[in-house]
Amino acid sequence: MKIGIPKGLLYYKYGVFMKTFFKKLGAEIIVSPDTNRKILNEGAKYCVDEACLPIKVFHGHVSYLKDKCDAIFIPRIMSIREKEYICPKFCGLTEMIANSIPGLPFLLGEPIYFTPNEKLVKWALNTGKYLTNDKQKIKSALENAWLKQNGTTITIKQPKLKYKVALLGHPYNVYDPFLNMDLVKKLNQLNVEIITEDAVDDKSIDFEVNKLFKKPFWSFARNTYGAAVNLAKQKKIDGMVYVSSFACGIDSVLIELIEHETPNIPFIVLKIDEHTGEAGFNTRIEAFADMLGRRLNFAYNNTAYG
Repeated sequence: MKIGIPKGLLYYKYGVFMKTFFKKLGAEIIVSPDTNRKILNEGAKYCVDEACLPIKVFHGHVSYLKDKCDAIFIPRIMSIREKEYICPKFCGLTEMIANSIPGLPFLLGEPIYFTPNEKLVKWALNTGKYLTNDKQKIKSALENAWLKQNGTTITIKQPKLKYKVALLGHPYNVYDPFLNMDLVKKLNQLNVEIITEDAVDDKSIDFEVNKLFKKPFWSFARNTYGAAVNLAKQKKIDGMVYVSSFACGIDSVLIELIEHETPNIPFIVLKIDEHTGEAGFNTRIEAFADMLGRRLNFAYNNTAYG
């Protein structure tokens, strides 16, 4: 069986898990290409207008795969940590795709809960049964996929540059260079080194999150808030750049929380949708980098001359 895997949404974080699981069950894997203008246009054509840019792009990846495989895997990831959940749009992702794009092959869209283990095994059995009746083989494929995922470091390799900033946002906004208009490369060219949320361990994130009046309901919010505050308080960064999808409800609250807790750190929010102009995007990045330089020079001069 040929299984199509769209290279969008949480593929950037769990792609290793997805590919390993299906390969161990004997499937041929077809991954859609990197996001490009054609994929974005296809997604915008099929997806509802109210959806955020990453969801529209995901529709485009599915559209690319629909005539190239026997089934398409839809990562309907509901929860990755106990009592925490993913963006609500993930809950109905399979139905959104099925009712938006005509001529689709079979969709593998069973809800995925990474915890507790019983729910993850249930997902594996319900998904794997379309490829084999051997339950032991399915469980073995799940174990291999989980081990390989845990052994994979998700990061963006960076050169040592003059300024350091935390690059914040949902994984698909941070790691997809088309969505963020090659933001990492542009920052590097401005002598800015980026640090992602993945550089901060769970223990440090929990330490900051536990100080909040109420624990975040969403895993993305927990990760971003905890990492941003930790990096700022440990003075590992000179500023923060937040890449936010237009009309993202989670981001609207999270940005306020981060700004409130880190008032002395330069902070810029870059909103993205299918209409975002690159010229204005570049101007804001350049102004931010210039401001970082002026701020650090001012601090250096004050220290040098008392």
